[in-house]
Amino acid sequence: MSSSAKEGTRLAQLIRMAVPLCRSAERLVPRRGAGAPPTYPDWQIAILIMVAVLVRRKSKSAQYRYLYERRRSLMNRLGMRGFPSRSTYFDRYRRAHGLFRAAVILQGRRAIRSGLVDPTVVAVDKSMMAAHGPPWSSRRGHRGKRPAGADGDAGWGYSAHRDWVYGYSFEVVVSASKGSVVFPLGVSVGSASMSEAKSCIEKMTRLPPQTRYVAADAAYDTNAIGQAVEFDDRDRATGRHLICPLQSRAGKPRVGPYPHRGRREQQRQRRAKRWAFYLSTKGRRLYGRRHKTIEPFNEWFKAKFELRHRVWHRGLANNATQIAAAMFAYQLLVRYHHRNGGSNGTIQWILDTL
Repeated sequence: MSSSAKEGTRLAQLIRMAVPLCRSAERLVPRRGAGAPPTYPDWQIAILIMVAVLVRRKSKSAQYRYLYERRRSLMNRLGMRGFPSRSTYFDRYRRAHGLFRAAVILQGRRAIRSGLVDPTVVAVDKSMMAAHGPPWSSRRGHRGKRPAGADGDAGWGYSAHRDWVYGYSFEVVVSASKGSVVFPLGVSVGSASMSEAKSCIEKMTRLPPQTRYVAADAAYDTNAIGQAVEFDDRDRATGRHLICPLQSRAGKPRVGPYPHRGRREQQRQRRAKRWAFYLSTKGRRLYGRRHKTIEPFNEWFKAKFELRHRVWHRGLANNATQIAAAMFAYQLLVRYHHRNGGSNGTIQWILDTL
């Protein structure tokens, strides 16, 4: 078999693996509002975007050219009677991030069921990337006027590794159990100023049932996140632990030393238990899994999809779609590699030969 035929076969196999997941994700995030259904279902557009992201065409124009040149093969594989126009592809691209976020969760569950992933311990973290164009701020000498080429959807965020960054961020939950494949289980995308205290809550309420420990850095030390991890919506204990270093804010101790009444006292006691578990031998050992899993994963992911220096697009919706699609594609590559017994080499090699 020729090299090009092998490459086409690999891509065809990835598409076959992705189709049922994208179909199921479309049912979870159905289109809303009046009007006739679109000519091309959301799952078909999602597969086209996934293919373009896998081959790392960074602009939407380059993506569409690549897809259009191969439209007959793609139409046959996806059962399409026609092919979307350039304007349709561009418009639907901005709307596809919700489907990809749902597809990442579904693919995580499939990997758990297959035995590839052990989700007993998971880790969550946020990673930032610079935006296209010059940084700007309405408060920093620009007098509210945006410089030419600056991305107005981006925001400022601080990273201990990169200092201040004007751009975007993604937040991901990965499996972190010892001996398990490091596998994404949930993702969200926002500006670099996105607050972990707000972006994390939804993902914590959708953790796999098998999860018992959630490792996070000090930015995730809020009562709301602890509540979402350790208690359900009826305030019943879930049996999970948030393993997180507690912060001392405004000169106050990490855990209040004096008892209160009612809800405040309940929160104080829960923080005290959380802090005691974090300091325990087991807690420190489990927290150490975070440094061996999610921190290197963020660098692996950005390197594989060329996101180390800056994002691919301008605008939050475009980047939310690209990053969520890349996370879904990364999951596919891991599953494909595992399914073939590692015979096709590393994930990077597979990606480079598509």
